[in-house]
Amino acid sequence: MQRKHKKTLELIYSRPTSGNINWSDIESLFKELGADVSERAGSRVAVVLFGEVRVFHRPHPSPNTDKGAVASIRKWLEVNEVEL
Repeated sequence: MQRKHKKTLELIYSRPTSGNINWSDIESLFKELGADVSERAGSRVAVVLFGEVRVFHRPHPSPNTDKGAVASIRKWLEVNEVEL
């Protein structure tokens, strides 16, 4: 895994939950983990990973992912044993 993706993963797992993670970095991490990322209606993004489909809202106008989405992503990665 590239250093950029490890840094994103560290930010996702950090406590307290970070509100300064760019969505594009998270999307790139998903792709690195083997996800299929596709556009949905509006600003929604479908992520197919670990045999599941999760739909996220791409943040706008700010590129930063909100804390609730980061916590949800952290839990999803923990359940599927993605480690630093």
